[in-house]
Amino acid sequence: MLTSFTNPPKSEWSQLLARPSLNFNELKDKVDAILRAVRINGDRALVTYNSQFDGYTDATLAVTTQEIIQSAERVDHQLKEAIQGAIRNVRTFHQSQWHQEDEVETMPGVRCSRRWTAIDRVGLYIPGGSAPLFSTVIMLGVPAQIAGVKEVILCTPPNSKGEIHPAILYSASQLGIQKIYKTGGAQAIAAMAYGTETVEKCDKIFGPGNQYVACAKALVSMEGVGIDMLAGPSEVAVIADQNANPYFVAADLLSQAEHGPDSQVMLFTTDDGFAKKVATAIEELLEELPRKEIAQKALRNSKAFYFEHTDELVEMVNQYACEHLIINTINAREWSERITNAGSIFLGPYSPESVGDYASGTNHTLPTNGFARYTAGVSVDSFIKKITIQELSSEGIRQVGPWVECMAEAEGLHAHKLAVRVRLNTLL
Repeated sequence: MLTSFTNPPKSEWSQLLARPSLNFNELKDKVDAILRAVRINGDRALVTYNSQFDGYTDATLAVTTQEIIQSAERVDHQLKEAIQGAIRNVRTFHQSQWHQEDEVETMPGVRCSRRWTAIDRVGLYIPGGSAPLFSTVIMLGVPAQIAGVKEVILCTPPNSKGEIHPAILYSASQLGIQKIYKTGGAQAIAAMAYGTETVEKCDKIFGPGNQYVACAKALVSMEGVGIDMLAGPSEVAVIADQNANPYFVAADLLSQAEHGPDSQVMLFTTDDGFAKKVATAIEELLEELPRKEIAQKALRNSKAFYFEHTDELVEMVNQYACEHLIINTINAREWSERITNAGSIFLGPYSPESVGDYASGTNHTLPTNGFARYTAGVSVDSFIKKITIQELSSEGIRQVGPWVECMAEAEGLHAHKLAVRVRLNTLL
């Protein structure tokens, strides 16, 4: 089930760690046609694509207040409590990220600062279908709320009856999100990027989706619309030693494999023979999964690595730069201090990746495809702009002005020099 490798040489690492490729070239023309249609025809195009892709033929796009209220009646009490508890934890963790920075005097009379201000309007894309990700409403809605975003738009695909999964509507209502629209796929991204008669144009778009959604986000980002990140298939890596429970590890690998056939799971171990124990556990646990076939396909992209030396194992894990990293070892925190590239880290035997997906408090919108080498997941920062401010007194311009004149002249920008000189002349 997992192809195993022992002490693979570094020359082979890049090939062994390759992800299932995202080939936007094959999709670009199709997605571009959808974007163009929505830009030109607005709501009419959304209705056409709703009918084509989701079987929903009604022209009504906006979710009504009554539908939102009724959704609460269709969510059982236990799930409501879980959603409310997750919102509390996510809010507690993200609230600590919000702060205004102190003003700094870089030299006498020169004061500089940064002011945090929220993005005016953001769009959230929430996948529906076989896995309606109402948890993503929480992960995006909470930090947007903390940041103080003025307006939050949510798009999600309906079923053929025009219904939205009630947990999505309930989660949105708990966060005060009222502008919810029945449209999905690339057309939803287009609606939020350009605006239609019904859907408001957004400054930045957040949320995961299939390859068409990812391609649409990539294309609109080249037209000046902000996006959170280009998200590829979900992925997890597990570091395990001889103390790890193979069933825990197997369950962690399967929790990502069930996302989709293009997901990838990796096992890194210091225990020769541990991969076989995990493979056996996977075979047993697979039989319990309704999404068994999806998980099996994902496991074909997955590998297990045994390293005799921990330094090489850590180096390979850092090169992989995975979205989720579980460290299931006896000294997990010490291991984690050696990790420089990962979207989110889960320490110890009782920290499955799924707690981060739902309710521990951290955000589950994370960099995939190795992007953790240079970027982080969604946070309050993702919903704000940091505006720099500077104020100089007469003393300040006297002090820094000559430097600016000298540098501007060296670059051949004489009007820059002039802007300083006319001020200094008044202070002679």
